[in-house]
Amino acid sequence: MATSKVWFITGASQGFGRVWTEAALKRGDRVVATARNPRALDEVAGTYGDAVLVLPLDVTDRDAVFQSIGQAQRHFGRLDVVLSNAGYGYMGAIEELQPEQIKASFDTNVFGTLSVLQAALPILRAQGSGHILTVSSIGGIIGFPTGGTYTATKFAVEAMSEALAAEVAAFGIKVTIIEPGHFTTGFRAAVQSPPPIDAYNAIRQAIRSSFKPEDFGDPAATAAAIFKAVDADEPPLRLALGSTTIAKFKAVYQSRLSNWEKWEAVSNAAQGRQHA
Repeated sequence: MATSKVWFITGASQGFGRVWTEAALKRGDRVVATARNPRALDEVAGTYGDAVLVLPLDVTDRDAVFQSIGQAQRHFGRLDVVLSNAGYGYMGAIEELQPEQIKASFDTNVFGTLSVLQAALPILRAQGSGHILTVSSIGGIIGFPTGGTYTATKFAVEAMSEALAAEVAAFGIKVTIIEPGHFTTGFRAAVQSPPPIDAYNAIRQAIRSSFKPEDFGDPAATAAAIFKAVDADEPPLRLALGSTTIAKFKAVYQSRLSNWEKWEAVSNAAQGRQHA
C-alpha cells in the first residue's frame, strides 16, 4: 500500500478547498487545512482526528504563511502536496474597477500564492520531492469581458506557475496548474463587484446569459482528477477541470493563432534589417 501523502491546503473551509480537503482525508492522506475561519472546519477535525491539522491563516499575512508551513512540516514530518487554493473574485468592467479593491484581490490571489510558494520551496528542495498545485481558472486562459481583476490575477498565477515548474524540475519538485471551468461551488455568490456603470450593462448581461445551468459541474467529481495528477509519475503542467473547459480553451487558442497569422507579415517586418 502506498504511503499516505501529506497535504497543505489554503482556503480549505469552503468551495474546492473543502472538497479536496475532505476527499484527501477520506482516502487516507493527512492534511494541514488552513482557512481564515478555522471554526468552519470543526466538523472535519472531529471526523478525521489526528489525520488533520487545522490552522487559521489569511494568506495576505506573509509571516503567518511562513509560520503555518513551518508548523505543518514539523507536525507531519514532511510536505508532499502544497495546494494554493485561497482566492476570490473581484469582477467588473475595467473602467469600473477601484484601485484599492484591485490591490486587495492581487494581495490574496497572486501575492498570497507567491508567499505559499516561497515558504514551501525550501522544504521541498531539502526533501528532493513534492508537488505544488496552484489553482487558476478558466479565467486564467480566457480574459472575458467584465472578468476584470479576477482574470488578471489568474493569468498572473498561470505565468508564475509555469516559470516555477521549469525552475524546480531539477530538484524533484512537480508543479500543476489547476484550471476549473464552471462548477457549483458557490463562487459566483461570493464575487465582489464595484458600483456598475450603466454603459456596460449590456455586455455584463450578455456574459451572465452565456452561463447555462448545464455548464456547471459537480465539485465533488473533481477530486478524482486531482488525485490522478498528484499520483502520476509525470503529472501535467496544466489540468483543466470540466467537460466544456478544454473546448473553450481550444477556441481561444485557435483565435489567437488566426490573429497572429493574419498579422504575421507586419510582425516580421517589425524585425527591421538584419546587420551583416
